[in-house]
Amino acid sequence: MRPAAFLLSLALAGSQPLAAAGQEANFLKSLAGNWQGTGQVLMRIGSDPINVRCSFATAAGRVNFSMNGSCRGFLVVRRAVSANLRLSGGRYTGAYVGPSGQPSVLSGSRRGNAIDLSVRWARPVNGDRNANMTIEKVGADGLRLRTVDRDLTTGRPVITSSIDLRRQ
Repeated sequence: MRPAAFLLSLALAGSQPLAAAGQEANFLKSLAGNWQGTGQVLMRIGSDPINVRCSFATAAGRVNFSMNGSCRGFLVVRRAVSANLRLSGGRYTGAYVGPSGQPSVLSGSRRGNAIDLSVRWARPVNGDRNANMTIEKVGADGLRLRTVDRDLTTGRPVITSSIDLRRQ
């Protein structure tokens, strides 16, 4: 291989991670803003869903994403909700604080327009401490937050929260 071609191939190979990091930063920044919407939440598998109305403020940098807000159900019950994620080596890690007020551990990666996360609850929820959470960009002005848990009786996945938000 000629020296010039070899140097060019090295330069291109080295720029691949930088391009990926730039794409990830652009994706995170596209999630920043103020969001409002509605959805349903199961307090436990097998219970009736609760209709909720939520609002969030989200912020993003090159390697981090945070969302802070609240959801209201039954017109009078209001709960703070937050998540903080940090990107390192293509993996997201962070914490989620839901209605229990206890911090849970998040880890995962992006697939297309969604950040797919494993959740390790601070205490057992629906019989264990594991679930999945997705933060998905829907179109230019939509955001979907979804949590899926496993019904330990049947082994089937159950959507325990699904909230569709619109940029304000």
